[in-house]
Amino acid sequence: MKVSAIIMCMFLFGFVLLWAGCEQTSALPESSSEPGDGLRTSVYAPYAPAKIDVMPLTEIITPDSSQEDAKISVYVSLLDSFGCQIKSPGIFRFELYEHVQRSAEPKGKRAVIWLDINLTNAAKNNKHWRDFLRAYQFNLPCEPRSKQGYILQVTCMCPSGRRLSAEFTLKHAK
Repeated sequence: MKVSAIIMCMFLFGFVLLWAGCEQTSALPESSSEPGDGLRTSVYAPYAPAKIDVMPLTEIITPDSSQEDAKISVYVSLLDSFGCQIKSPGIFRFELYEHVQRSAEPKGKRAVIWLDINLTNAAKNNKHWRDFLRAYQFNLPCEPRSKQGYILQVTCMCPSGRRLSAEFTLKHAK
């Protein structure tokens, strides 16, 4: 009887040890039920895009030869909460508005809206990324009217669900 009691106690003790100490904890924060909310509450949130900036290199390019079409070369940088330029997946939307001179609301009629550019794929993201500038470059086809100023609005839809937007005034070179 003593041997069976000792074996039973050892079995019960082993079961309690296995049951109590086998849970693994995750180093990553738990996400909530809302999409994107886990990123906002995590320790990585300060490193997510917080602001978008259209760089002054952005310009309307009108070629001299008739073989090439005019385009807008756009340079966009994403900034984190520390103001550092970062690379991040996202969906970019570009809209071009006519610039109204001497007006309280200079953004006039929308001239062009391009299809959204989805940079959530790593290969496509790398295609537009210019590491030496720490910015993205986009070439948008357009047919600008001479002597017409424009306002380019850039919107980035981030993986966290945030929408970041910036505007840039374009002046026609010719």
